Amino acid sequence: MTAIAMASDGGYDPVISKLITSLKEAESLTDEKDLGFLQNLLQSKELNALVNVHSKVAKINKDDRIAPLLSASVQILMEVLELLAPRCHISPLCKEVFHLLQTPHLQSILFAHDAIAQKDFYPHLPDIPVEVDEDEETIKIVQLVKSNEPLCAGAQSAEPIVGATIKTDEETGKIIIARIMHGGAADRSGLIHVGDEVIEVNNINVEGKTPSDVLSILQNSEGTITFKLVPSDGKLDQRESKVRVRAYFDYEPENDPYIPCKEAGLGFQRGDILHIVSQDDSYWWQARKEGEKTTRAGLIPSRALQERRILHERTQKETNGDAKTENDDFDREMIATYEEVAKLYPRPGIFRPIILIGAPGVGRNELKRRLVARDPEKYKSPVPYTTRPMRPGEVAGREYLFVTREKMEADIAAGKFIEHGEYKGHLYGTAAESVKSIVSAGCVCVLGPHYQALKSLRTAQLKPYIVHIRPPVYEELKKSRTKARARSTFDENNSRGFTDEEFMEMIKSDERINFLYGHFCDDEIVNDDLTEAFEKLVNFANKCESEPLWAPASWVQ
Repeated sequence: MTAIAMASDGGYDPVISKLITSLKEAESLTDEKDLGFLQNLLQSKELNALVNVHSKVAKINKDDRIAPLLSASVQILMEVLELLAPRCHISPLCKEVFHLLQTPHLQSILFAHDAIAQKDFYPHLPDIPVEVDEDEETIKIVQLVKSNEPLCAGAQSAEPIVGATIKTDEETGKIIIARIMHGGAADRSGLIHVGDEVIEVNNINVEGKTPSDVLSILQNSEGTITFKLVPSDGKLDQRESKVRVRAYFDYEPENDPYIPCKEAGLGFQRGDILHIVSQDDSYWWQARKEGEKTTRAGLIPSRALQERRILHERTQKETNGDAKTENDDFDREMIATYEEVAKLYPRPGIFRPIILIGAPGVGRNELKRRLVARDPEKYKSPVPYTTRPMRPGEVAGREYLFVTREKMEADIAAGKFIEHGEYKGHLYGTAAESVKSIVSAGCVCVLGPHYQALKSLRTAQLKPYIVHIRPPVYEELKKSRTKARARSTFDENNSRGFTDEEFMEMIKSDERINFLYGHFCDDEIVNDDLTEAFEKLVNFANKCESEPLWAPASWVQ
């Protein structure tokens, strides 16, 4: 009975206790070694723990299933990262949590959790086909509440109707649904699809009518609008795309003579981040501005359409003989329209280089000098190479690394320079190894190259943060430089102030830089007051280190 007492005191499962009792009773009939093995097994903590888990699971009713608390944990993770990012440089705990939440294993678990919670693993079955008589068409009746969504008669026989556009089918002459606007009333209903034939609107037969006639019916309708439709043969997928792009040009739909409907257009400025929700149309994409609360998407020109427009404009300028003023060093094969982007998160111990570009004399070198002087252990600038003679007061290896022209030309040919150029008969350049060594040492590399160097510096390997240093308008530029007694950088000896012609040249050069490369810049600073400009630069540097920022998608993959 000793075994039974131990079992009871040990809190073993009742079934195991009965088995031990049975073994005790059969002690005389069982081999002693086997009996000892079984008793030790049944009394082990591991077996009892497994039996305990099994018992609890077995008690769960089959209908009492465990439901997930949420199905968007990845989205919450991203929101938490957004909240933590600005605080990383303040709190070490926030910084530790911020980097922990970016680990691949944790993010993979959350992705798997969401997939299961959303039952995304279920097979997607095709729709059940509708059986109809040969002489009878399937008809569906859809009622929508009339809203303030755009209604207009535009080009290409396409007019928005409660978040959709219609057109006349070229072959049949019938009115059909041409486009569904994401987030509009038609899209939210889930009942109207591209290709559906419109038979009646508010009990008015539209046979033989034009899209403009249908628009008039809609404009004169109040309250709900009833559509009688013949479903299209194939229901097109209306899932939203997850693509984000940075716009490289300004767009005003009200000034676009070719947009199907001006009121349905989405205006934006260069640098805006756009969420492209649909690219089904070859000429007109649907998009929203990132971060805006509106649900309805708007029309914007597609990449192909905008490229065609830019090429046409260039051809017209060349025909008129006025294209050379801006395009003499422009990469003709690179047409700036949209660039796909994604959030680039800060990486522990690896800082993005900060690149300052601007017109000669605008002050980018002084801003670079001040940033390095603010924290020399953190911010470092590679010493450039040059073939010009050393000037009085200069120290080799401090301002420049002085080499012969033959040596520098050989290194350029060997690809050892990430950027180089010629100024007043002398070569200047920055060695790739200099930049890599600064980044590898866990420091912030600060560069102030010629703007043409962006072609070779803006790469996935460097992932630079580019700031355009710009001059103010002419009056402010002259006033601020005169007040600060600034020395002209156009004078090799820096012995005099800027001339009016040099101020005008600075502004003209800045406009040219903005036209050719401004869309590549992450931020810009107008240097009308050097102290304020430097404060902005420091803020940008801190933001670059602590916040997730939009960058080319190829840098994130």
